Amino acid sequence: MKQKSGYLAQFSTYSSKLKPLWKDIKEAIAGTERDFTETKLGHAIFILAVPMVLEMLMESVFAVVDIFFVSKLGAGAVATVGITESVMTIVYAVGSGLSMATTAIVARRIGEKRKKEAGVVAFQAILVGVFVSLIIAVPGILFAKEFLLLMGATETMAEEGVLYPAIMFGGNAVVMLLFIINAVFRSSGDAAISMRVVWFANIINLVLDPLLIFGIGPFPELGLAGAAIATTIGRGLAVMYQFYLLFRGNHRIKLYWKSIKVKFSVMLELLQISGGGILQNLIATSSWIFLVRIIAVSGPEALAGYTIAIRIILFALLPAWGLSNAASTLVGQNLGAKYPDRAEKSVWITGYVNMAFMGIIGLILVLFPGFFINLFINDAVVLDFGIHALRIVSFGFPLYALGMALVQGFNGSGDTFTPTKINFFCFWLFEIPLAWLLAIKLDMGLTGASMAIVSAESLLAVVAFIVFRKGKWKLRKV
Repeated sequence: MKQKSGYLAQFSTYSSKLKPLWKDIKEAIAGTERDFTETKLGHAIFILAVPMVLEMLMESVFAVVDIFFVSKLGAGAVATVGITESVMTIVYAVGSGLSMATTAIVARRIGEKRKKEAGVVAFQAILVGVFVSLIIAVPGILFAKEFLLLMGATETMAEEGVLYPAIMFGGNAVVMLLFIINAVFRSSGDAAISMRVVWFANIINLVLDPLLIFGIGPFPELGLAGAAIATTIGRGLAVMYQFYLLFRGNHRIKLYWKSIKVKFSVMLELLQISGGGILQNLIATSSWIFLVRIIAVSGPEALAGYTIAIRIILFALLPAWGLSNAASTLVGQNLGAKYPDRAEKSVWITGYVNMAFMGIIGLILVLFPGFFINLFINDAVVLDFGIHALRIVSFGFPLYALGMALVQGFNGSGDTFTPTKINFFCFWLFEIPLAWLLAIKLDMGLTGASMAIVSAESLLAVVAFIVFRKGKWKLRKV
């Protein structure tokens, strides 16, 4: 009986220790009215990061769900999706850049306790997003078939799949607005709302995808076009939900009818800050295109192994992105509240937590790469390439995690051009030439390219560390 009571006492002790953690998790997911410029930094980072990590995970589900159902239509349909997505990255880059600018300015206004001005900024960001999306939508609809042919699609693929890019490009406004308005909620401190919006969009897409692609029940069989319609409807309804929350909700940030006014000075500031954010994304994504071309020289098996390894790595890094987004929000709010030292401290804490957490994940991938690669393919040659690439790239996880936090610290202050310059130097001037030298000139193939990735991402963290410590970002006015 004594032993049993001892176990009960131990369980009670553990339970009491877990209660505060569980309480914080519930608060993070349900939403909170905390003032993050006054909350203890550890608590603030945790409560903001939990929904942001979950949001990132759900965002990645979109692509997985679409490919899962579209793959049933054949290789041509999958190729059409791949071609379209390759150019949709431009939309994501623009949307992400505008989101960075929105986060920097809205977070600053919230920190200054100027909620109505934050609402005005939010509306200007929405107007800019709509305007930019129209510039993409019109040619995207008119030249959808020509676009597919230009990117290497066969005449048959272009004829059968033309509606997919037409719908995706034509409806790019829902992608743009989803990014921007979620940035508004996150930067104001309502990260739980952004998470719920993405979940809402994903559930609708998950339900509509098979219904519209295969014509289940009363629904028409639309094939590949059905996938585009399902995704657009899912995101479109999520945007409508966002607008409802902005106008009717009782949250940190709200749009009033009198705040609906055009302010070209604010728009110009948003465009100036977002320019750096857009370039950041374009530089990073275009460097991956060059890497793929370099790796392709080693043969299709090497390229397949690399593709699988990178998918696993990008998915594994999602928690680090969520944590880094929390740092971005805290930097903006604390600078607005005139707490620059607290803003800096939030980045360092986030960075070190990121390093510890991602270091553990990286170690798992280094020790057991075969388990994860084998989930996707069992071809012995591809498996070997994938294992090798995954193991090498995973060694750099702690530095990748630190680099992410530092870059988001710059972005949260409104200084988006400093990380753009760092990206340009590390990816275009260092990573690509090094990958070419190691992979092709020294004939190291995928091993050399993987070593170049680790070197470039690690260099980025070191350079960002040095520049961030100088503190010039604290003086940025927005």
